[in-house]
Amino acid sequence: MSLMPAETALARVLEGISPPAEEIVAIGDAVGRVLTRDLAAKLTQPPFNASAMDGYAIYGSGPASPGDCWTVVGEAAAGSGFAGTVGPGEAVRIFTGAPVPPACGTVVIQENVTRDGDALVADQPTQGGANIRPAGNDFAQGDVLLPRSHRLDAHSATLAAAMGHGEVAVARQPVVAILATGDELVPPGTTPGPDQIVSSNPVGIAALVARAGGVPRDLGIAPDRKDALAARIVAAGDADILVTIGGASVGDHDLVGPVLKDQGLDLAFWKIAMRPGKPLMFGRLGERRVLGLPGNPVSALVTARVFLVPLIRALQGETAETRVPETAILAAPLEANGPRLHLMRGKLGRRADGALTVTAMSSQDSSLLGALARSDCLIRRVADAPALPAGEPVEIERL
Repeated sequence: MSLMPAETALARVLEGISPPAEEIVAIGDAVGRVLTRDLAAKLTQPPFNASAMDGYAIYGSGPASPGDCWTVVGEAAAGSGFAGTVGPGEAVRIFTGAPVPPACGTVVIQENVTRDGDALVADQPTQGGANIRPAGNDFAQGDVLLPRSHRLDAHSATLAAAMGHGEVAVARQPVVAILATGDELVPPGTTPGPDQIVSSNPVGIAALVARAGGVPRDLGIAPDRKDALAARIVAAGDADILVTIGGASVGDHDLVGPVLKDQGLDLAFWKIAMRPGKPLMFGRLGERRVLGLPGNPVSALVTARVFLVPLIRALQGETAETRVPETAILAAPLEANGPRLHLMRGKLGRRADGALTVTAMSSQDSSLLGALARSDCLIRRVADAPALPAGEPVEIERL
């Protein structure tokens, strides 16, 4: 039986996702969250014609020429505008961010004038209308500046606050339960026995979950016993996604599949045409999605990036990013690829002419975390891709 292509598998993972539930959060807590409603400005920014420089607001909107004179009749500071009136031949001392008096249309910077008491003389020319930020120059009340499905970052959250929003409606964060399996595993910080290894995969999976906007929940390590596995799976009952790591193959001790089946798993697929990550499993337990990742560390992390991260984002209603292919020049030749999509670990560099280069790691063994940690990209090689010499372009995905 042929293996399912990775693109088809991802489409299966993302099928049937409903609009997310929303919650209202303070804008200070909203960075990293996904908007569930379009966000329109509640006010105009700036709300008035504002001075862009420290200087003098002069009567009228015309230019200032050397030798022009004015009488200073007051002062305008940020948060404290000039309350009087300005007439011909008059000026107001003004500071950056202060409201420009209505009768004034030009600000002469302080370096271009000489002041003696209330007498002001221009030393340098200034264009008419200079150094003023018009009202609404940034945005106007009612402008929709942040659309639904946008994930707020530091910049857009700052914009939302400036738009007058103290609270915003965002998607509920999916809860992702993470279950490692295997008698050979011990928690990080524990000294392994002679036949054991450290369970490191949940640390990386949890980090990917959090970065995608989900809430990771560590279910610990389940030993290779059906009753223990079943108990941990039941404990994840209120999670949106259950991620199992390891134990989903066909060996005598690979019990995840049978236990999930006993729990009522509706299996969508098992095994895909991707390297690393062939023994990937996906199905549904009611409304809960179950993703069974391979146990090898690189396989687990790569498949989580390719399948789990898009699922978490989709559950928040985030607009799917259109993957824009990026290419780099091979610094060393590559052998022909086999019948599966191969995501090879690679290291980026630069040629003397500035061109981006990439070198595949010398070993692509899916157990080598050190090589993955030293990598900064994946080289994407389609099934049956031919051998390539150094200097040829290849498609990459940055890590």
